[in-house]
Amino acid sequence: MPCFTRLRVTLPGALVLLALALPVAAQSGASSTPNARALRVEDFYRIKSVGAPALSPDGRWVAFALTARLEATNAEPSEVWLVPTAASAPARRVSPEGSHATAPSWSADGQLQYVADNKGWRLDPATPTQVTEYERPPSRRNGPGGGELTLPAPNGAVTASLRNVPPPPRARAAMTEFEERHEARFKGVQFDWLDFQRDGQPFPVPNSADPAVNPPQEIFLARDGREQQLTRLGLRPQGLQWNRDATRLLFTADSAYRDERRYGASAVYTVATDGAVRRLTPDTDHQHTSASFSPDGRSVLYTKQLSTNAVIARKLDHGGATDLYLVPADGGAERNLTADWDYLPSNAMWSPDGRYVYFMGGVGGGNHLFRVAAAGGAVEQVNRGERRINSLTVDKGFRTIAYTVGLIETPADVYVANIDGSNERRLTRVNEEALRDLALSRAERLQFASADGTPVEGWLMYPYGYRANAGPYPLVVSNHGGPHSADGYAFDFKSQYLAANGYFVLKVNFRSSTGYGEKFLWGTWGGWGNRDGEDVMAGIDYAIARYPIDKSKVATMGHSYGGFMTNWLITQYPDRFAAAIPGAGIVNWVSDYGTADIARTKETEFYGTPWDPKAREIMIRQSPLTYADKVKAPTLFIHGEVDQRVPYSEAEQMYVALKKNGVPTKMIQYEGMPHSISGSWNQVHRMLNERRWLDQWLKKSPGVS
Repeated sequence: MPCFTRLRVTLPGALVLLALALPVAAQSGASSTPNARALRVEDFYRIKSVGAPALSPDGRWVAFALTARLEATNAEPSEVWLVPTAASAPARRVSPEGSHATAPSWSADGQLQYVADNKGWRLDPATPTQVTEYERPPSRRNGPGGGELTLPAPNGAVTASLRNVPPPPRARAAMTEFEERHEARFKGVQFDWLDFQRDGQPFPVPNSADPAVNPPQEIFLARDGREQQLTRLGLRPQGLQWNRDATRLLFTADSAYRDERRYGASAVYTVATDGAVRRLTPDTDHQHTSASFSPDGRSVLYTKQLSTNAVIARKLDHGGATDLYLVPADGGAERNLTADWDYLPSNAMWSPDGRYVYFMGGVGGGNHLFRVAAAGGAVEQVNRGERRINSLTVDKGFRTIAYTVGLIETPADVYVANIDGSNERRLTRVNEEALRDLALSRAERLQFASADGTPVEGWLMYPYGYRANAGPYPLVVSNHGGPHSADGYAFDFKSQYLAANGYFVLKVNFRSSTGYGEKFLWGTWGGWGNRDGEDVMAGIDYAIARYPIDKSKVATMGHSYGGFMTNWLITQYPDRFAAAIPGAGIVNWVSDYGTADIARTKETEFYGTPWDPKAREIMIRQSPLTYADKVKAPTLFIHGEVDQRVPYSEAEQMYVALKKNGVPTKMIQYEGMPHSISGSWNQVHRMLNERRWLDQWLKKSPGVS
């Protein structure tokens, strides 16, 4: 039985946010307060971040998590807040004061639910001071494929369950007492499987190919007190859902999920309540994900992308398109809804009448809502503007949407609009107090041509107090990770901090970035660093020619692929950079192949493994370590101690090479950190030391105020 406890929540006025019904166009990119000061690194602890909003089923309320940073404890406490979509009242905290509250969501009957200090809480938005504790369903995770679940049918007459079907226990080999003693004394790890490491997880990770660790799951039905096993497929179904009439279930599954030498290639299945299974996508060369029934249950929507297995087997020079497809639920020919839309659709969802499919997509540095008719036709963009729409949520009637808006000049806030993008209202101004006396730097969008004439987009952030006749200013080039990602309209504290201390900051969406079409996306295949490096250099030249920038005081930095790009640039253009800061950057593709937790990037975009002559030649040619003797830029390496995506040994190799060649070099290794170096203390320490390095070599005046 559920356990209920009444709790009264006190809402201190100091924590109330302002709810302002302001259009986006009315926002100012920088503080207009007279004598506003420059951002300081201490402000990192003043700025709060908004989590994914959750719109109530009736469209009247938006709940969201608000996260702060505490210097004293290195903690990032979170609270749950609630705001009316009519902007008729300020947002208010509804989670208990002092608790760590996350994951706001809504029940079907319109109750707000969230987790606070490992307990589930529920409240009626009309009376948010009356909070009841409820017993949350147990979270049962059973391997990489997903967890067990129970799924009632829409009509309530039958319930489907997805459960593990583990194999019988294996008999343990007999040991003598002598052998047992030495087995007990062993200190270390033993493994005999391929997928033994994954960044950010304990080493070694469990063997996903072992049926005892990652057992198959089957679907069971319960009706009128009786239970029957519906499937005997020996797979790991994902995304299980009912059709409207409760006559069949939909799911995706990979028939080769236990083959450790293959990458994912899921197909779409349905199973009727009589046990009849139908595979809707017989194609084995593609990955099919995010399947969903149309509202009438007659069609199935899914995302389709060429599988990594097919790319490797065919030795292709591209990764293939990602598109939205429809197929009849009873089987038949599939239709591509986005064949003429040259971008990457995500988070697709049906309109309630089944006429349209709505989805998110990145175009250039922006991210927006799009739709396409289920009957076919052109893709339509729903909302517009130079910004990023993130974490979009929709009400049950499909009339209202809520989301956060990403901009360069200010942290994200919560907005709401009609489903067609009209009547947009800004509901929060979370950091109004923290930003009141700050002059955040603005960024200018750049469009220029690369060495081969390819159009490229970038953003140049101005230094604090910029005056055209006061330069020349130093320039820091910040390279994004991925490589298949993109910079754009998002608040970046580090870039603002560098700009506040007198630097121009340049970001370039080089070849391989998302948001510019497939040819651009796969434009670095077989040559990571070549065309994308030319794109970055073209952006630097464009900025130097048009802005008061000192060409002798240019630095490059970045993390992950941005770290590789930094290592690459200082080896290929040694006379152009006065300093460099590669974070978690690869320098040796041959060593990285066997020590990192992802081999597929080399097997696809480098055409194979290190023992394949063509691939090995590419890996050596595209490794910055090959050209370490050319580097002149003083280089600060940043790396996590237990990084398994780009192992620490990558930075160590280049550090030793530069030291051997007499280049000023420093290493900062963060204890216990994986690929993503997290924690406020670490992030602030990193920013301080990065700025010291830049000041030392670009300003010749070390130290931080």
